[in-house]
Amino acid sequence: MARPQTGPSSAPRAPGARVAELRCAVCGTESRQPRFRPAAPEGAPDLDLRPGEPLRGTMESWLQQCPHCGYAAPEIARAHPAAIEAVGTAPFRALINDASHPPLARRFLGYAYVLEETGALHAAAEATLQAAWVADDARRPELARAWRQDAVALWRAGPPLDTEQTMRVVDALRRSEAFPDAALTAERLAASHPPEAVSGVLALEQRLIAAEDSGRHTVASALPPPTHRPHATQSSIARRRGGLWERLSRLWRRG
Repeated sequence: MARPQTGPSSAPRAPGARVAELRCAVCGTESRQPRFRPAAPEGAPDLDLRPGEPLRGTMESWLQQCPHCGYAAPEIARAHPAAIEAVGTAPFRALINDASHPPLARRFLGYAYVLEETGALHAAAEATLQAAWVADDARRPELARAWRQDAVALWRAGPPLDTEQTMRVVDALRRSEAFPDAALTAERLAASHPPEAVSGVLALEQRLIAAEDSGRHTVASALPPPTHRPHATQSSIARRRGGLWERLSRLWRRG
């Protein structure tokens, strides 16, 4: 099996990451990998829930990657049984070796492919969106738009979406300049009478869609920040407890 062109051994270790010797659950290769424990972000998250700094700048350590087979995951020492088959396929090899894409994005896309093959479509959408964030940072808007569209397709192909996921679909459609679809999706969500914290963000999304604004905006643009408290966002990259909008609502009620 050909070695991938990039791996965690060539990536800088982000603050908050420790290094451990791990055995890949797919091919058995041992390698030194970051074991990431994220600190709470202090900046406001983007409307698609990309966290603020300092967590925002640590994406290099969110996933581990085997330097031999290319398997990428938050913990490569674990693997769904279907992951072994997925990693050996031609589409997976093509994804992680595509030199026209940023190396870090390939890691997220490889992880998304494995998740999709195991049936975890919503998790695959999340990983694909994270590849779009890498494209944003690399100033590759054409890739960011395409991967956001791919993320939307994965979200919609999976189980029924909750309110938080639907909001992220709206933002991904707007950021990828699919304004008619974004407007219709936002209108349907508004008709469901979502919670107050969601309604404020949704109203901002609808104004941005009407203006055909595909740029980055943060939750702080729609909701006032709580006094002397950091903005709410994901508490973990790999595991999330409760919806962000629920946590936002609690924070702003206390603020």
